[in-house]
Amino acid sequence: MRMISEKRLSALREEYPQGTRVELLQMDDIQAPPIGTKGTVYGVDDTGSLLVHWDNGSGLSVIYGEDIVRKVVD
Repeated sequence: MRMISEKRLSALREEYPQGTRVELLQMDDIQAPPIGTKGTVYGVDDTGSLLVHWDNGSGLSVIYGEDIVRKVVD
């Protein structure tokens, strides 16, 4: 797991406030939602992972420095 600075953590929380819509571009997990799945951010934990309610019902977090999402406008 990568360590995250307080400055970067604060920036992530500003960049992805609760309610931000994201689309999954990459996640290396056998239980990952399909690429292209959209979801809604409900928080950023202390490790910088995005907590996401995926539209398909999944609850897997987006791991900081590993998984990739992009913001979307619905």
